Amino acid sequence: MSAEDRPHAEEVVPILRVRDAGVAVRWYARLGFIQQWEHRFEPGFPVFTEVARGRVRLYLSEHEGDARPDTLVYLRVADLDAVAAEFGVHPEQAPWGPELELRDPDGNRLRVGPVGA
Repeated sequence: MSAEDRPHAEEVVPILRVRDAGVAVRWYARLGFIQQWEHRFEPGFPVFTEVARGRVRLYLSEHEGDARPDTLVYLRVADLDAVAAEFGVHPEQAPWGPELELRDPDGNRLRVGPVGA
């Protein structure tokens, strides 16, 4: 059976370590991500949650050991200028096209470039 014949396409979902999932979810909302769900084993335990922007998904985890701080994720978006304006930054011209770099409240790095570059 080929990947196209499967009911769900294969994918990779990066996991980013965050100290406060609520703060992180609000920051990622500025990038157009919407929280999909939240899990904790019981009240007071660390949060594990998913945010999505269209078909792009990220897991955000308060669990120590799930991911290393200072992770780098490359995100391609259709609206690079709108993202730049939201964060008050200007895209830099790289040899492969314009991109910008953001850091979330926990120091995770996101390089953001346009779709098709």
